[in-house]
Amino acid sequence: MSKRETGSNKLWFAAAGGAAGLVNGFFGGGGGMVLVPLLAGKCGLGQRRAFATSVAVIAPLCALSAGIYYLRGGLDPAAALPYLIGGLVGGLVGGKVFRQMSMVALRRVFALLILYGAYKALV
Repeated sequence: MSKRETGSNKLWFAAAGGAAGLVNGFFGGGGGMVLVPLLAGKCGLGQRRAFATSVAVIAPLCALSAGIYYLRGGLDPAAALPYLIGGLVGGLVGGKVFRQMSMVALRRVFALLILYGAYKALV
């Protein structure tokens, strides 16, 4: 039985999802930065599967966060539309490139993204 199929790891799955949801709720996004390392490390998923699973988990969390922000008056859909269009195009391109990138390169790009986010948050 693989590590991710054991009953004891179901708690880690729920904790990883909870951490991603908490980060998304606080910051309106970014749950994948928490979720990918947890899925790969503690939940035993391979790197590619962790990245892909993170996207599947984060999409509904982002939709929920956006809905909450909208209902509370903090979201301007007209202002968000150009970013959504660009994001859709970027997502399509990223999905195609993802299959062809080595895991070493993918981890490095992810690490740089996390470091850039940390830098921007601190400065």
